[in-house]
Amino acid sequence: MLKQLLFAVFACLTIHAQAQTLKPQTRLVLQFKTTPTSAPRAARTGNDQIDQIHARYGALQAERFQMGKGSRQYFYVVIFPETIDLQSVIQEDLKTGALEYAEPDHVGSCAGVQGLKPNDTNYAKQWSLNNNGTFSQLPAKIGADIDMENAWAIETGDASIIVAIIDSGAKLDHPEFSGRIWVNPGEIAGNGLDDDADGKIDDVNGWDFAYNDNTATDDLGHGTNVAGIIGANGNNNQGYAGVDWQCKLMILKAIDVNNFGYYTWWADAMYYAIDHGARVINMSLGGSSSSTLLQNAVNYAVQHNVIISVSMMNFNTGAPYYPAAIPGVIAVGSTNPDDKRTHPFFWDATSGSNYGNHISVVAPGNYIYGLHYQSNTNYNTYWGGTSQAAPHVAGLAALLLAQNPNRNLSDVRSIIENTAEDKVGDPAEDVAGWDQYYGHGRINAFKALSAASGVFAAEQPQLTFAVLPNPARQSFKLVRTESGSAVYTIFNMYGQQVYEVKTEAAVLDLRPNLAPGLYQVVVKSGNRFGSTKLLIQ
Repeated sequence: MLKQLLFAVFACLTIHAQAQTLKPQTRLVLQFKTTPTSAPRAARTGNDQIDQIHARYGALQAERFQMGKGSRQYFYVVIFPETIDLQSVIQEDLKTGALEYAEPDHVGSCAGVQGLKPNDTNYAKQWSLNNNGTFSQLPAKIGADIDMENAWAIETGDASIIVAIIDSGAKLDHPEFSGRIWVNPGEIAGNGLDDDADGKIDDVNGWDFAYNDNTATDDLGHGTNVAGIIGANGNNNQGYAGVDWQCKLMILKAIDVNNFGYYTWWADAMYYAIDHGARVINMSLGGSSSSTLLQNAVNYAVQHNVIISVSMMNFNTGAPYYPAAIPGVIAVGSTNPDDKRTHPFFWDATSGSNYGNHISVVAPGNYIYGLHYQSNTNYNTYWGGTSQAAPHVAGLAALLLAQNPNRNLSDVRSIIENTAEDKVGDPAEDVAGWDQYYGHGRINAFKALSAASGVFAAEQPQLTFAVLPNPARQSFKLVRTESGSAVYTIFNMYGQQVYEVKTEAAVLDLRPNLAPGLYQVVVKSGNRFGSTKLLIQ
């Protein structure tokens, strides 16, 4: 097998942050006795009587929110100019007889702050979590972040959720990992025995697959940075804040001191993580060769409902890298502090966040500060790459599982993709809906955690469909549950359209004579949208 190279660089930088305030709005909340058949559009709810009233008061926007997961009931939020008399609107709305209720969207506070701002001493450097537009090394835009302060007000994590980090190891004794490193409950430390019969002796805190020993310490630096992005202790008056403040970090070393890793190390580590209870796996690594070995390991993860977040790699190309291009993972690209796709990264003028039809979402990945693998007090290093974007997604997945541990892989992936912010980057690349540069968009932790609790509804309604079987030889079926006309389009790995069909059939049998490889199937029906990967063997 070929050795696979990861690219990462570190340097020093200092930034200063300042608080951001949000402008209040005049917001009306209402629920219909009979839900309008059409979804909200612009400032219209879909009920003609109500919309005519709202138009006279200059309604600006209307949104619909599901009342709990699986519910067919909705509440609506309508936004008006601040100068209107909201009580007059409410009185007119109620006279129509169409509403269960109408009331102002009342305002509360979290101990005097918007969201939860941690007290970590170097938190001001973490633009990816809270971007106030003052980042000095690159153009920056307020809000071009994953909205963590509001997200932490909802969820900070749960110690029962295990996140496996397959990387170059980690500085296990770093105070920012205190109490967070996973402990193998079936192993007795230091007795020289394989107590849990997993083929590994004294694997108390993970395993080193690169050197085949029980010490998964970091001799490169990459893994320590990645682990810190996911799970550095937050709100502890030191260092940085990870996305998740409670999850356990399973450290699995599968990259050696020279920044190389065999696929066998990676697959072995994946099986180990799954068999030892990991709910999320982060793989900030990749290689250019396709592999049945990795495909089978990913399939094993899917069968066990384990979420895998993988970096797209950094070559500014649409060519596939693995495991990012394997169906079943969440493939993550990188954005800059201005929400544009990263190209180049700070370390090489020819670098850039990879793109293609296998991309799922993007997340901040350039100039990402983190922990140092050789020091407990050095907080002045940063890295850049899709390697730094992927752990933001892994951390968010862990928070979603902490919020509801009964969620499966499909639930978590759908929430992350459906609540990602669309059309935030370069308009030439970040077009409406899924695209090959941003996927479903830049992740937003607050929207994801809010949507998951029934507070937020995605701007791009998800259309559910399946490709059966997947992987396939040539013949396969496209199956969807929604009725109505739909357009199915199949793209190859270079973004070229290779097949399209419009149909009202719920089940469609196809034999499009596709060459072996990975494809993206996109389906659109009205304003609903869905996509999935298809592997032709």
